[in-house]
Amino acid sequence: MCTFVWVDTAAIQKWRSEGRVAVWLHIPILQSRFIAPAASLGFCFHHAESDSSTLTLWLGEGPSRLPGYATHQVGVAGAVFDENTRKILVVQDRNKLKNMWKFPGGLSEPGEDIGDTAVREVFEETGIKSEFRSLLSIRQQHTHPGAFGKSDMYIICRLKPYSFTINFCQRECLRCEWMDLSDLVKTENTTPITSRVARLLLYGYREGFDKIDLTMEELPAVYTGLFYKVYHKELPDSYKSMTGMD
Repeated sequence: MCTFVWVDTAAIQKWRSEGRVAVWLHIPILQSRFIAPAASLGFCFHHAESDSSTLTLWLGEGPSRLPGYATHQVGVAGAVFDENTRKILVVQDRNKLKNMWKFPGGLSEPGEDIGDTAVREVFEETGIKSEFRSLLSIRQQHTHPGAFGKSDMYIICRLKPYSFTINFCQRECLRCEWMDLSDLVKTENTTPITSRVARLLLYGYREGFDKIDLTMEELPAVYTGLFYKVYHKELPDSYKSMTGMD
């Protein structure tokens, strides 16, 4: 990143002579008057945050190879299912044109794991404490009207409840209740994806959740000291530890 006061034609020529291929220019909102002069030097917008914007200038040969900014938003919902009572937690949004039953959820925050988003959103909307158990489904959608032209990822997680007394957020939710899973499967007053996942849960409840669950395991990344989480069908321990083909 560069501070704009250092950037002029001479600086750009110097960076090119040094073999640099790109310049990233970070401009705080209170110094936004510098954006027009930067544009006159060839800088283009890359992305903007609430208090700043970042511009780039490609110095290498050919078209710019700089990575684009985020192209997706990630929504996460929690299907909180109590196996003892066969009831599932559902809400109706207050600010929707159609008040259909759905799973509580919201957008994942930067740096937040999927399971943590589901647990947090469920608690914020309903007051129910829960634990992440598995990933159930991923929906991909484009030209979503609420995603500012970006593609939309919607992930539904299976959660296990640790509390049962509902204290829902009345700013966001019109209604919230524990509903029998079979009733959710049969109702027409729900979204297509909620109906499909309800059927998936019913299948897992009857035949075993191993039939539907994508479990999570943390693995070391190629970057030293970093880790990532991978979701897949459960792998037997004997296959996790094997060192060759038996």
